[in-house]
Amino acid sequence: MAIHQLPSTPETLFLRILGRGKVQRQAVEELEALANNSPFLADIIQLVHNLIAVLSARQRQEHDIDKDDQELIMKLSEMYQQQLEELKKQGRQEGIQEGEKLGLQTGIERERRAMIESILQVRFGEVDSQLATIINPLIAMSREEFTPLLLQLSREDLLSRFTQ
Repeated sequence: MAIHQLPSTPETLFLRILGRGKVQRQAVEELEALANNSPFLADIIQLVHNLIAVLSARQRQEHDIDKDDQELIMKLSEMYQQQLEELKKQGRQEGIQEGEKLGLQTGIERERRAMIESILQVRFGEVDSQLATIINPLIAMSREEFTPLLLQLSREDLLSRFTQ
């Protein structure tokens, strides 16, 4: 009768890594594979950090560490550094994407503002303080919504519609 092995969770991997021999080696390999393909990279980094701390504490208590534990600490430390770098790279990439999105949104708002101010100037001469108060509500609308309003409504209608 074959024993069916359930998929490892980070917690069971943690316990198996604390084991010895073949079980420990397999657990480290699984952890490495999981780290390379996981959306939970930050959790895995924390797990590896905790493992290093446990093994280091074991080393301090025993005042000596066997070769297998030394290799494990080195392997986990290397994995920890690699995953930290990957997390930093992902963070930079997300920051770049967020910055691009914010820049695009700012550019769209500036363009809308310039368009609205230009239409107001052509229709009513200068953009005085009263007309300036309706610009932000107009920017919040889509171009398809605000363009007909600006072209069709009178100054008084615009002011009454957006200053109430």
